[in-house]
Amino acid sequence: MTSAERLSNAATGRVAPPPAGPSLLRLEQFKAAARGQAGSIIVTVFGDAVLPRGGRIWLGSLIGLLAPLGLGDRLVRTAVFRLVQDDWLEAVALGRRSDYRLTPAGQRRFLEASRHIYAAESMPWDQRWRLITVTGELAPDQREHLRRALFWHGFGQLGADCFVHPSADLAEVFESLRSESLAPVLSHLLPLVAANPRLPASGQDADLVRRAWNLQDLDAAYRVFVQTYAPVLSQWRQGEESLTDRAAFLLRSLLIHDYRRLLLRDPELPGVLLPSGWAGHEARSLCRELYGLLLPASERHLDQHFSLADGQVPSASALLGERFDLFDSLLTV
Repeated sequence: MTSAERLSNAATGRVAPPPAGPSLLRLEQFKAAARGQAGSIIVTVFGDAVLPRGGRIWLGSLIGLLAPLGLGDRLVRTAVFRLVQDDWLEAVALGRRSDYRLTPAGQRRFLEASRHIYAAESMPWDQRWRLITVTGELAPDQREHLRRALFWHGFGQLGADCFVHPSADLAEVFESLRSESLAPVLSHLLPLVAANPRLPASGQDADLVRRAWNLQDLDAAYRVFVQTYAPVLSQWRQGEESLTDRAAFLLRSLLIHDYRRLLLRDPELPGVLLPSGWAGHEARSLCRELYGLLLPASERHLDQHFSLADGQVPSASALLGERFDLFDSLLTV
């Protein structure tokens, strides 16, 4: 507000509204772009809030939970329909109502991501590289499908026929490729585990990292995440009275939504391979603390507004407390 506006308000007796706090600002920012992110935020809510309560939710309840984010009835129904088509969700009819739940494929995808999203800290490295090399002829569309699938598993690329990762479970990756319609390609791929013998005058692991991944853009994205949520964390640390249970649920959903989208781009390299000052460390620490602060109030909101088609309100399971090792937070829910 300008000085002229403040003087005008004072002269007319109008009271200027208080400036929007960081929590409200983040919610309003999302609402302005909600239409393009409907499917993604629904997947986040299913993985973060629905899975710990049995994995299913009445569509009407889901619509009510998401309405404050600017996602209207029609938009949610359309996004859910598309997620069904993409084998993320499936309907469970109960009379004229329907519950929705993650499909086995959708649940596997999110549980796989959960190991990275909710990890309290990064795992140590065994000093070995996981390689997947293309040993046969692939059609151009198969090659591109493979490249995109391995990218989402965090693999970097060394030339046209070699993909690399420091810690991926190759058996799980192959099983995932099979479920993603790449079974015909598997016989043309050779998985390898390799160690750097550290010969004199040879290249270093850091050289491989620079060639396989663009970490500068990802580091910048993590810094934006920290800049966005650090003021929100400060506000919730102070426990302002204006902060509601509903706001806690909405912010918890956006927090994991934004963090999950970053992790989809992050190969999660061990610390010894990351540049100094890597912003991903600060982002993980911030996400863990803020999630813990939001958890009790957000669960109270879900207790009031989460339901199945038959009216039941399932309770959260122990799965919730395993996230970020936040067992103590559940004691206050």
